[in-house]
Amino acid sequence: MIIDTHLHLIDRSKLTYPWLAGVPALDHDFLYSTYEREARRLGIEASIHMEVDVEPSEIEKETGEVERLAREPGSLLKGAIAACRPEEDGFAAYLERQEANAFIKGFRRVLHVMQDDLSEQSTFRDNIRRLGGRRFTFDLCVLPHQIPTAIALIDLAPDVRFILDHCGVPDIRAGIDHPWREHMSEIARRPNVTAKISGVVAYADEAWQVATLRPYVEHTIGAFGWDRVVWGSDWPVCTLGGNLSTWVGATHALLEGCSSEEKQKLLAGNARRIWNLA
Repeated sequence: MIIDTHLHLIDRSKLTYPWLAGVPALDHDFLYSTYEREARRLGIEASIHMEVDVEPSEIEKETGEVERLAREPGSLLKGAIAACRPEEDGFAAYLERQEANAFIKGFRRVLHVMQDDLSEQSTFRDNIRRLGGRRFTFDLCVLPHQIPTAIALIDLAPDVRFILDHCGVPDIRAGIDHPWREHMSEIARRPNVTAKISGVVAYADEAWQVATLRPYVEHTIGAFGWDRVVWGSDWPVCTLGGNLSTWVGATHALLEGCSSEEKQKLLAGNARRIWNLA
């Protein structure tokens, strides 16, 4: 069975997503009911919602909408990674409000579309340190050239559990693996970082095959080891390179020859442990 650690839901009738105007292929509603139907057929037994970079004033509203869906009988939704703004002074109060909510499993601030030095600001770094020793994780979504900056942040917050999204967002479409490969090996040396094998089909061209993805996925798993990798769909972003079924099928093909224990760790076991999922 599979735990999906990176599900996005888009409902434009309830929330505002400023960035969608720049991505016409995703500027549609992607609702839980659509995801659930396909996910259950694929053996996905639980999902964690990943924030979708809504209008900042709607961050907590987004969490509320996901929680509402999670309360439906038999819902796959078991938690949420909420949006946050560590660069702002109000982060500490926001963090305290979320502390009592067991549904919130962690936080993310999208960095790959922001200026490279955002995480180098003192307020940002001080606020990330506030996560140290708490139950929350912090997702890092960075481009390959931003990985060294992410490493600097990690080294300043060794007590924070970081999750590196999408295999470090390699440029698979261009077939470029340097300096991504070296950066991934270096960031993997930090024991408080877990890599997410998620949605890399979105970074390949339309003619991709399993062999196209293999060097990037295998290097990520090799660098981090089987105890520090989790799986995510990145739905609906993964539809840019196929669909949910395509990515799940490719994942199984990529894991062909691995032991059942290794597969179990990547597909469900590690996620269950990291986010304390029942």
